[in-house]
Parts: sequence; C-alpha cells; structure tokens
Amino acid sequence: MTLFDQITQKTATVGVVGLGYVGLPLAVEKAKAGFSVLGFDIQTDKVDRVNRGENYIGDVVPEELARLASSGKLAATADFARIASCDVVALCVPTPLDSFKQPDLSFVRASAESVAQHAHPGMLVLLESTTYPGTTEEVVRPIFEKRGFTVGKDLFLAFSPERVDPGNARFKTKNTPKVVGGCTPECTRHARALYEAVLEAPVFPVRSPKEAEMTKILENTFRIVNCALANEMAVICHKMGIDVWEVIAAAATKPFGFVPFYPGPGVGGHCIPIDPYYLTYRARAEDYHTRLIELAGDINDEMPSYVVSRLQDLLNDQAKPLKGSRVVLLGLAYKGDIEDLRESPALKVWEQLEKKGAQVVPVDPYCPTVRWRGEECLTQELTAELLDSCDAVLVTTAHLHRVDYRLVLDRAPLVLDAKNVLAQVLGKEAASPRVFRL
Repeated sequence: MTLFDQITQKTATVGVVGLGYVGLPLAVEKAKAGFSVLGFDIQTDKVDRVNRGENYIGDVVPEELARLASSGKLAATADFARIASCDVVALCVPTPLDSFKQPDLSFVRASAESVAQHAHPGMLVLLESTTYPGTTEEVVRPIFEKRGFTVGKDLFLAFSPERVDPGNARFKTKNTPKVVGGCTPECTRHARALYEAVLEAPVFPVRSPKEAEMTKILENTFRIVNCALANEMAVICHKMGIDVWEVIAAAATKPFGFVPFYPGPGVGGHCIPIDPYYLTYRARAEDYHTRLIELAGDINDEMPSYVVSRLQDLLNDQAKPLKGSRVVLLGLAYKGDIEDLRESPALKVWEQLEKKGAQVVPVDPYCPTVRWRGEECLTQELTAELLDSCDAVLVTTAHLHRVDYRLVLDRAPLVLDAKNVLAQVLGKEAASPRVFRL
C-alpha cells in the first residue's frame, strides 16, 4: 500500500513533534479523524500529561483528549527513535526571535535532525512552525538529503502554516482553512490529502513551500501594521481631544474598504510581535529594507511606555506621583479570556511601572501565577478592599468574563482602560469622571 493510500484510508501513523499551542490541538484533531497519533516532546511533563489524558492547552477539549488517550489513538513520548514507526511527521516547534530580532531556527534544525535520523522511505514530513520564506527548502530539505533521501520520490516534504488563534470561539484547528506548499507536486499532493482527511475546511495548495511560508508572514504583517495604525491613531486622537473608540466604531459602519483594528498597550502572542521580523531578516538578503514593517513594530513597542505615561499624567492631575502609587494591573494575558502570557504587552507595562517606582498589584483570573523576575508570583483577587487601597486601576487585557467591572467602576479611585473593556461590558454606565480610555 502506498503512503497516499495510507493517508486517504487513515491507516497511516502520524507523528507530531512539539506538543504546545500548535502541536497538541493538531495531534488531537488528527486522532479524532481516525489516525493513530504519536506526539513527541522533549518536555517529559507534557508527555506524561498527554498519556494521562490531562489537558494543558485552552483550545483542546479536555474530555476529547482524555478519550483519545485512553483509547490509544493518541499517545506521547520523548523517545525520538519511535519516529521510525511513523508514516507522517509534522514539526510544530517554536521559532522565536533572538535578542537582535533575528529568527532562531535551532528548534527547527534539531527536530528535523531527529526526524531525519529515524526517517524511512515513503514518509511525509510537514513543517508547520512559522518561519521566513525559504526555510523548508534551504534549511530542512538539506538535512534529509544528507541522509540519502530524494525529496519528491522516497520522501515527501511540505510546509503548511499553523493558523492557531487562542481563545477564538468560532475558528479552531478543525474548521480553519489550510494552505500547503510542497517541494514537488507529489509532496503537495500528499500534504493536501492529509489535511483533507483531517479538517472540515478547504485546503489550498500553492506552488511551493516559499509561497506557503510567505502566506503566513503576510497574514500577520497585515495585523501588525494595522495594529500600529490603530495605536498611532489613539495617540493622535488623545492629543486632539478626539474619542478614538467612537471614531473606529463610526468608520466600521462602512460596509467596504475598512477593517476595524483597535488600540491597546501593545501587541502580544506567538505571532504578531514575532512573525513579521522573519520577513525583515530574509529581505535583507535581497538588499531590501522593510521600512513599513519595522516602523509598525516600533510604534507597537512604544505603546507600553505611552500607557504608563498616560497613567502618570492622570495621577498627576490628582496631585499624586506615580512613584509610590499602588496600581492594580488588571489583566496579564496578551488576549482576553485566555491564560496565554506569551509576549504580553501587560508584562512590559508592569516593567515600566516598576521602573518608575509604582507598587504594582497584578490581577488576572485566568493567570493565578506568573513568572516575574525569575520567581513565581501569585496574582491577587479583585476585591473591594484591594480597590479601596489602590491609587489607580490600569486595565491591560480585555477579559470579558470572570472580572467584576461593576466593582471596579464603583470602588476604583481612578481607572485607565487601555482596552475599552468597561464600555464593552457596562455600556453607557461605564461613563464616569474617574474612568479614562486610551
């Protein structure tokens, strides 16, 4: 039986390398589709929890993971020699930036080397980790060719960008359209067949891995640029005495030619603050300077300082210095109603507040603990006593649930709402001389 037949008949064993925010939901969906799935991770805690059916990712349904683990359809291991038992392997490892905002592909290289060491003829390998155009063919492909494989004949290699949006209630891994680009037409054919067997969404093939890699970069560059525009508009509108939130709401009534983006204390998550810099790195090799992307990044990076400056001015109007003031930082996650702290701008705001001498009290019902300055820090419960004892509340995450904004409105002496969440939850009732918006 050919690999293509194994995929279409769902008899192939699928390996997923990396059991984080991308890998675990993907492994669950492949197992739900009927494939036998084996997850790989160097963190033994994750491996053990998957094998016990214990969930640790918000977008995974705990009962589904438990059922798949108990049935044997999904298992995990830290033994990469078991790659040899897989027919398909998806690489879902981190691709962070280094201190110079250049791509760190060490996880991609290491995982590809581990897979190549135990690969066998007739295997499909997919890279899902976001990276710069050319990575699949220039970095991953040579690793397998050095092992004697001929890509497109006895080994199939493709790129398919992950499109995970943590906390999105409508679009999950299963119903989000997929883009695939193989190193050869046969590579694309096999990759497309796999995702068509797993997803309840269209699969769009492109000419090569480069087009697929660039697709993901374009998606998130679109977002970082528009976030920067919204943030710059917020700064300008404040200086001009204009309500930026009302402006955006009014502009959004136009049924064409406008997509609303909203200001905030910066951008966070595993994509927007990172992915566009893969392109700026690769563009330099073509002697091109990505001015718009880098400027957008600079604008977004300045927002934590701007938010702290706004709070400082508001306290000053009450004859209070920021230094020594007790500030409740309401919301640590980078996005509302999730626990994800990756690249969260709230943490940068926290850092800026402490630099200016403020006493920061972190509050986030989704994040009971946070690692701060090398130690585990407990977040506080939002109570009337806490609000009575503070000088200001700074809302940095748009949690729509689990937060008593009525209590904040009633008891906080001063509120700077950087996400306009009080108005979203309380409507016109949020209008108060003690509540200010970005």
